[in-house]
Amino acid sequence: MNGKLLNTEEIRSRLTDEGTGCRLFYCEEVDSTNDWAKREGRKGVSGGAIYLAERQTAGKGRRGRAWNTAAGTSVSMSLLLRPDLPADRISMLTLVMGMAAADGIRRACGLDTQIKWPNDVIIGGKKLCGILTEMSSGTDYVVIGIGTNVNVPAFPGELAGTATSLLLELGRSVSREVVTAEILNFFWKYYKIFMDTGDLSGLSRRYQEILANRGRSVRVLDPAGSFCGTALGINDRGELLVKRKDNGETEAVYAGEVSVRGIYGYV
Repeated sequence: MNGKLLNTEEIRSRLTDEGTGCRLFYCEEVDSTNDWAKREGRKGVSGGAIYLAERQTAGKGRRGRAWNTAAGTSVSMSLLLRPDLPADRISMLTLVMGMAAADGIRRACGLDTQIKWPNDVIIGGKKLCGILTEMSSGTDYVVIGIGTNVNVPAFPGELAGTATSLLLELGRSVSREVVTAEILNFFWKYYKIFMDTGDLSGLSRRYQEILANRGRSVRVLDPAGSFCGTALGINDRGELLVKRKDNGETEAVYAGEVSVRGIYGYV
């Protein structure tokens, strides 16, 4: 399990037609796959490049959190894209990847994965993978990073109550190559639909089906004033629709501005 390097040729062999045009790049150790992809983006590398690493020494999660990985246990991957879209649409790609990861893992392992809005893939209320999307200042390129806990045997301290891995859920090790290929296959499928519409209108039905927040009580942590309510689903822009408890009005919550709680054992 530990120490077995990722086989990129096997990943390539498992890609469907949508993903056969992408290029895979692999390194045993990097600072972070997102930073690696951004450096390549600044050099002018074309979209469709995928960067994979065994170990990250300075991996990043949302809101500046560290996301470092041990060799042979996870999938650390970043995609370099150059979508011809306005900047206000690009953030929706995070939700596209969340869907792809949830459905890719379902196909690879048969697990009942869900999404905690906007992009955490969870199972049984515990986080399985996280996603971080970054774009260049001029929106010339976009980098989507995803870290998936595949064969992680245990989590330290408080993480044990909120994080999980495919190994822990299934009681056996899982092929990282199969998981990676299936996530990529779903991503390219959903990415095409997204680019055809320019929003999530062609994907929202599937997203709603696997949205763990839907119909649940949530607390919206907004700098302008926090409130509680019931999550109803998303709109075509990927905003979470929340019916406020205090006045009954429905508000559209934007992922870049606020945080929503209500899945990992607290509201």
